[in-house]
Amino acid sequence: MPFRERLTPAPLLGLIGAVGAATFPIAVLFYLGPVWALATAAAAVLLLVAVLVGWAAIRIELDDTVLRVGRAQIELRYLSGALALDADRTRARSGVDADARAYLVLRPYVPTAVEITLDDADDPVPYWLVSTRRPRALAAAITEGSVREAGPCLQ
Repeated sequence: MPFRERLTPAPLLGLIGAVGAATFPIAVLFYLGPVWALATAAAAVLLLVAVLVGWAAIRIELDDTVLRVGRAQIELRYLSGALALDADRTRARSGVDADARAYLVLRPYVPTAVEITLDDADDPVPYWLVSTRRPRALAAAITEGSVREAGPCLQ
């Protein structure tokens, strides 16, 4: 597989979430008692794990025919190129310079991204903007894959 990456939040983010989640059982302890506080603590831990694993973590995979970003996937034949973006350019492309039709898969704990240009007349989405810690490697793999998928040019 030309590219594979799993974006997970830093352990510090989990620690901050755990401290925040601990405040709910403490408040419930003083208001409703220890039984409800334990139930609230269990629910808070489950919710924190679900958020960190389900939402915050994302997998990016590129094989010979398909790019998968989280649950979304697109065949390489519909891609025309990719551009690695640094932190400043990522912030601009996801903010004031963004196209409202773009497909964004951004994580706040990853400052860099890749802009993937689509080449599909039936798709109104002009590009995907995907967070990645290795933007140059992903852009190169997509560019190489989309050129290989297009095949030789006939004139």
